[in-house]
Amino acid sequence: MLAVTAFVAGTVDAIAGGGGLITLPALLTAGLPPHLALGTNKGQSVWGSAAALVTFWRAGQVDPKQAKLTFPLGLVGSAIGAELVSGIDKDALRPIVIVMLIGAAVLLVIKKPPGTGELARNYLPIAAALAIAIGFYDGFFGPGTGTFLIVGFVTLCGRPMTRATADAKVVNFASNLAAVGVFLVEDSIVWSIALPMAGGQLLGGMLGARLAIKGGTKLIRLAVLVVSGALVAKLVLDLVAG
Repeated sequence: MLAVTAFVAGTVDAIAGGGGLITLPALLTAGLPPHLALGTNKGQSVWGSAAALVTFWRAGQVDPKQAKLTFPLGLVGSAIGAELVSGIDKDALRPIVIVMLIGAAVLLVIKKPPGTGELARNYLPIAAALAIAIGFYDGFFGPGTGTFLIVGFVTLCGRPMTRATADAKVVNFASNLAAVGVFLVEDSIVWSIALPMAGGQLLGGMLGARLAIKGGTKLIRLAVLVVSGALVAKLVLDLVAG
């Protein structure tokens, strides 16, 4: 059941991010304590982001020049964020992230998707800044990482939606990889659960990336809006529940 859940999450995550909304509650429901659920979730989700990235890369949707910058910066940003996680009040962050997610969704609705030739002149420094900032955010908190990356690459760098999704996977894979390293050191990954789920993530990541390439802007925009709404609802419930 967890492997099937991972397949569904990997598919959704490859298109719009938010796979953790599906897998983390499933791991907690299965009986894992929170610290092992968090570690195991990263241990299985990294395979889905890797599969999606490879699929996008082979389809020619990833910008290699940008990836050379954003992958290491996303890795470093996430590692720093993960190291500083204990010193940050997550409860104070939730209202801010809710507002940011709503703002990102509104931007996505009102912003006309750019054409393939409308890249911002200084898009590489902007992409680098997004990679390290959102990678850092993913390392210490995480909800909405994929959404923020996609919207940032579309609105600030001038990327078409499909390419923005592909480039977001570069940073997302890097930040997941850094988190896995931290959880490995802490011995917080239950591999007997993570590896079967990794199989589902691999298949889901490949399927989701192919659907995103085929469905293009309309599918990705709809998926991002749905995921954003689900994330806002979850964060509000967490805030209310304390």
